[in-house]
Amino acid sequence: MENPVKISEVVQEPAPEQIEIPRPLMRELPDADPFPTEELGEVLRPAAIAIQETTQAPLAMCGQSVLATATLATQGHANVTLPTGQSKPVSENFLTIGGSGERKSAVDNEAGWPIRKHEENLREKYDSELPDYLNRKEVWEKERQNILGSKKLQGMTEKREALENLGHEPIPPLIPMLTSPDPTFEGLAKLFASGHPSLGLFTAEGGMFIGGHGMTQENKLKTATGLSCLWDGDPIRRVRAGDGATTLPGRRLSLNLMVQPDVASVMLSDRVLLDQGLLSRVLVTAPSSSVGRRRFQEQNPESEAAIRRYGSVLLRILETSPSMKKGKQNELAPRCLPLSPDARILWIKFANYTEGQMAPGGEFEPIRGLANKLPEHATRLAGVLALTDNLNTAVIEEEYLTKGIALAQHYAAEALRLFMGGRIDPDILLAQKTLDWLNSNWLEPIIS
Repeated sequence: MENPVKISEVVQEPAPEQIEIPRPLMRELPDADPFPTEELGEVLRPAAIAIQETTQAPLAMCGQSVLATATLATQGHANVTLPTGQSKPVSENFLTIGGSGERKSAVDNEAGWPIRKHEENLREKYDSELPDYLNRKEVWEKERQNILGSKKLQGMTEKREALENLGHEPIPPLIPMLTSPDPTFEGLAKLFASGHPSLGLFTAEGGMFIGGHGMTQENKLKTATGLSCLWDGDPIRRVRAGDGATTLPGRRLSLNLMVQPDVASVMLSDRVLLDQGLLSRVLVTAPSSSVGRRRFQEQNPESEAAIRRYGSVLLRILETSPSMKKGKQNELAPRCLPLSPDARILWIKFANYTEGQMAPGGEFEPIRGLANKLPEHATRLAGVLALTDNLNTAVIEEEYLTKGIALAQHYAAEALRLFMGGRIDPDILLAQKTLDWLNSNWLEPIIS
C-alpha cells in the first residue's frame, strides 16, 4: 500500500499576508433607500410630511402608513386591468420595520384616524339597526313555526306557498369592523361572511400577528395560502364539518404591519412563506432610526391642516358605498380600471426591464419572487393613487403609473438591501445561528 499523501503536500498554506480575515455573516446594512414621498400625490404626500413633523418618526414609516390607509379605503371600488388582460385588486400588503422607540403607534394613530372614524360611524349605525333586526327575526321565526305547524294549511303545496309569501329570513346588519390586528384565517373568513367585504389587517404591533395563533407552525401554510389568495382576488373557499361549505367571492384585504427588526427577520426569512409565495406579495420598508436626533418642536398649523384634509378625503372614500353584486350586501363588484395607452407602453417597458434583471447575474436575481410581481405591484399602487385623487377616474394615466413604478422600485431596493445584508436570507440566518451555537456551546478545539 502506498504511503498516504499528506494534505500539507497538496495544499500550500497561504502566506500570512494572503490570509483573509473572516467576514461577518450578518453585514452592516447600508443606509435605507429614501422613501419616495414626493410620488404619493397631492393628498398623501402632505399628510406623510405632516405626520413626520408631528411625530418625528422616520418619513418612510409615515409614507407607508398613509399609503396603506388609502389602499384600504380604495380597494373595494375598483380593480386594475393589466396589459396581460388580467383584472387584479389594488389591495397590498405593507410591512414597516422599526425598532423600539421609533413611534410606530403614534404614526399609526395619526394615519389611521379616518378608518377609526368610519368604524365609529358604522358602530352607531349597527347599534341603531340591531334592535329592529332582532324584532323582525323573532317575528319571522314565530310566523315560520306557525306555518309549519298549521292544521289549516293542507299538504306541502299550501305550506310551501305560505313560506314563499313569508319571504327570506331577515338579514342582520353587518359587523362594524374594518380592521383586526391578529386574526386567524378562519376568524377572518367568518368576519368576511358577516361583516364588510373590504377589510384590513392593521397593527402597530405586528408581532401580535406574526407570533399569533394564525402563524404557528401548524397554521402558517394555511394562513399564508389564504392571504395570498385574497391578494390575488380569489374567492375564499372553506369546507368545515360544523359550518359546511362556504364560498365568499368579492372580498378584499390589505395588510399594514409595523414590526421590530428581529420579528421582521422571523417572517421574511421563513422558508415556508418564501416557498409559498406570500413574501413576494409583501412590500417592505426599513427606514434608518431617528432616535436620538429628535428635538421638541411646536405643532405646525399647516401640518394639522394637511392631516385634516387627508382624513376628510379618505373618510369620504370610505363612506362612499362601493358597487355590490346584485342582491348582495357584502359581495363587491368592483369596476375595472385599465391603463391609458401611454401608461400601457410604460408598463410594458418596465415589465421587460424587470424581466431582464431577474436573469442570472441580474440585479433582481436575489429577489426574484418579488421582482416577478413588481410590474403588478406598480400598477396596484398607481391605482390607489389615482383613486385617492379621483374616486371616479376611468383610467390610470401615465403620471400615476410613473409614481407607482417609483414606489415599486423603492420596495425592490429595500428588499435587495435586506437580502444582501443577510437579514432575510434563510441560509445566512441558519449559518449565523449555527455559528452562535458553536461559539457558546462547542468546547472542543476543532469543529468536525
